[in-house]
Amino acid sequence: MEALIKTTLAGLFFGTFGTTIGGIIGVTFKNTSNKFLSFILEFAAGLMISIVCFDLIPEALELSSLTYTIVGIIIGVVSMIICDNLIKTKYNDKKVRSIKNSNSLLKTGIVVGIGLALHNFPEGLAIGSGFEASIKLGYSLAIAILLHDIPEGISMSVPMRYGGMNKTKVVVYTLLSGVTTGIGAFFGALLGSISTGVISICLSFAAGAMLYIVSGELIPESKNLYKGRFASLGNILGFVMGILAMNL
Repeated sequence: MEALIKTTLAGLFFGTFGTTIGGIIGVTFKNTSNKFLSFILEFAAGLMISIVCFDLIPEALELSSLTYTIVGIIIGVVSMIICDNLIKTKYNDKKVRSIKNSNSLLKTGIVVGIGLALHNFPEGLAIGSGFEASIKLGYSLAIAILLHDIPEGISMSVPMRYGGMNKTKVVVYTLLSGVTTGIGAFFGALLGSISTGVISICLSFAAGAMLYIVSGELIPESKNLYKGRFASLGNILGFVMGILAMNL
């Protein structure tokens, strides 16, 4: 029980800390540089790829079979596609850019926040199952997710702020969007304690979710923001940092 509580608290801390930093950046800087945001997105992408390739998938294969691993990856990817579609069907990028009314901007920020809360649950599941596999893997995932949550917090806070919500409320709401990471971590640790096969599926689920986040969200959004080499260097740096973090 003590280990379960510690894992839940770790997921809660890393999930809320990342989104809160993003929220603070969003309300503090009026004109956040696209170049900076692009670098952060690519850095998080590189870090995630590194963890997927050298930690999550090898660990899942060691604990169980190739079939379990592939099934978990597919479930993770499909889950992320469903989460994406739930948000994008109502508020795609074109609609968001064309909005002029402040009430609409505020509504957009709230919808993005709901999307992030849904999105953060499987990330917490990854942290929980990661800690069940090993402490090192758990912390590697938690740090990667924290970095990934910073630009997400910014994307949520900016429309809320420009929609007229005061700074304190914006930061509080970005913090709350990360709470589901803690809930996910609880269930990840709980499911992971059942058997090694369940841990394997949870880890590969996290790998699939991360692969979709990287290829379907982080890198495309980064390229939309800034097309220079600086962002690509962020990806490489994130990848190298991931390797270092797993071997220290």
